[in-house]
Amino acid sequence: MFSARRSDAVEDTEETGRRLPRRLVHLYTGLVLYGLSMGLQLRAGLGLEPWSVLNQGISRHTGLSIGTITIASGALILLPWIPLRQRPGLGTVSNVVILGLVMDATIALVPEITSLAFRIPLLAAAILLNGMATGLYISARFGPGPRDGLMTGLHQRTGRPLRLVRTCIEVAVLVAGFTLGGSVGVGTVLYALAIGPLAQFSLRFFTIGGRGGRVVASSAPVSAPAPSS
Repeated sequence: MFSARRSDAVEDTEETGRRLPRRLVHLYTGLVLYGLSMGLQLRAGLGLEPWSVLNQGISRHTGLSIGTITIASGALILLPWIPLRQRPGLGTVSNVVILGLVMDATIALVPEITSLAFRIPLLAAAILLNGMATGLYISARFGPGPRDGLMTGLHQRTGRPLRLVRTCIEVAVLVAGFTLGGSVGVGTVLYALAIGPLAQFSLRFFTIGGRGGRVVASSAPVSAPAPSS
């Protein structure tokens, strides 16, 4: 019995080692694409995604760049992880730093677009890219970013479908950002409604299997954990 368990442990370690390069590619490709999508949506000028609306509103009150606010807010959002029992990982730390840097770089490199004929497809591409990037980096299983950890934590603790949890978070953040003066438009509404289903689909599509894998998304309600005594 002991030998069997030891053999399983060795197999798990070897399998994890073989999958590590692929997981790292998923993680950092996903994070770069995520930051890129945020910058492209800003350049589309048809409304930011809800978290960027909030960050832009804070930026207007503080004078700091939206990328800097994105990094700072990402660190603060880790606080709700404590009651949700979420554990930060390499993906969490990388998310906090990379998103803001890539977003600022995208804004600096991509000029403002005035033609509506280009802004509309750019918006659609940014939203689709963001949904794909979410599934790509979370599927690496190095830990979600602060905002997505809030989503997966609430999903696991409440048993509610991932798409419902994500949509509720986005709407709440949108209201807060609008109150602070962030830019809201049709793109903001489309993102808030579409990102939940897109994230759920991409998580399933990019999942890396194996013994170390775990379910991070469910399309149907699951049993909520019993309250601690």
